[in-house]
Amino acid sequence: MSDERPTSLWRDAWKRLRRNKLAVTGLFVVLALLLIALIGPWITPYDFLSQNLDARNMAPSWAHPFGTDDLGRDVLSRVIYGARTAFLVAICVTAIALAIGIVLGAIAGFYGGPFDRFMMWFTDMTMSVPQLLLVVVINASLKQPISSWMEQMYLQTLNPIWRNSAIVDFVLVFGTMALISWPPYARLVRAQVLSIRNRPYVTAARALGLTNRIILRRYVMPNAMGPLIVAVSAGLGTAMVLESAFSFLGVGVNPPTPSWGNMISDGLRVWTNYPHLLVAPAAVLAVVTVAFNFLGDGLNDALNPKGQK
Repeated sequence: MSDERPTSLWRDAWKRLRRNKLAVTGLFVVLALLLIALIGPWITPYDFLSQNLDARNMAPSWAHPFGTDDLGRDVLSRVIYGARTAFLVAICVTAIALAIGIVLGAIAGFYGGPFDRFMMWFTDMTMSVPQLLLVVVINASLKQPISSWMEQMYLQTLNPIWRNSAIVDFVLVFGTMALISWPPYARLVRAQVLSIRNRPYVTAARALGLTNRIILRRYVMPNAMGPLIVAVSAGLGTAMVLESAFSFLGVGVNPPTPSWGNMISDGLRVWTNYPHLLVAPAAVLAVVTVAFNFLGDGLNDALNPKGQK
């Protein structure tokens, strides 16, 4: 009797992924930065808001490995807290966009008909709108009403949490980025469902009298997860870059909440005299973006049966 363990798609994919050194490196970098983001308050040498005007714009040193900014704040501490912002935005935005894309794409692909045509038209229309323009319009339209509502809630409850401006920033960032991020997931899910819905095991499930909801949940969506996992891994890195870009332009997370984007924006103004203020957040953003790309390429090779030798 053979002692070999039974094979499966996911076990084979994991074996192929482990053989890809770049993908493993990307996975290690992503997990390391995620761990740093989670335990950031316990490992930062200083509080990210702590100011020391006697130590402004200091070059990197043992006391401040990434230097200090124009308010004497430790750049390393702000970069670590910026990682929390980046991962929080990336995970939440990707989760919201993925949920919208899965629901709309699965229904459109499985049922077809007028809903499918409408969804593809709506998806194409959403993707045709310039992302920055959409984000600016939504922020300009909703920021003041949300801020006014939160001020009213503060006056009614006297709870200081309603005067936390970071809440408004995160709500708008989550909402606007999710609105521009869901169409690719919807198109991908629809394409996968279209290729799966007429396969023999789906036809057999229909013959057994299973409902469409059960067929979608048990037979269609599990077989569409491979390409979706690859898309999600790439989408996380894209969401981080988008958040940094929007914060850089002033329509994302605003100071004093640390974000790699607003740190890059601040550093760009004085980079000729204090290059460390630009290099530190930009280098970390570049490393995590490349790591997600390596991981995405590795997952694509691992989950693609045609890539198996």
